[in-house]
Amino acid sequence: MRYCLALDLKDDPALIAEYERYHQRIWPEIEASIRESGINNMEIYRIGNRLFMIMETNETFSFDAKSAADAANPKVQEWEQMLWTYQQALPMAKPGEKWVLMEQIFEL
Repeated sequence: MRYCLALDLKDDPALIAEYERYHQRIWPEIEASIRESGINNMEIYRIGNRLFMIMETNETFSFDAKSAADAANPKVQEWEQMLWTYQQALPMAKPGEKWVLMEQIFEL
């Protein structure tokens, strides 16, 4: 299954550059948590301060299970809290929501 999500960064070139540096070499515990959740491939793209994530998952993946596993993983919580320094919620995000699931409107 493919999921696409969006999130904004704070519109500060220095913060954006630092955020990108963190993603050039993510922590091994973060990569492990991603793979263990059933995500086979993940890509993040940026234009300006807008991020776009594509996730390719297998049949075992669920957002609820991923959220529960992340909440129980101190290293993931540390990573997420650190990254929130650079991120900001989309205007339409629900309270506490970071990455917002996008709706597919076209496929060729």
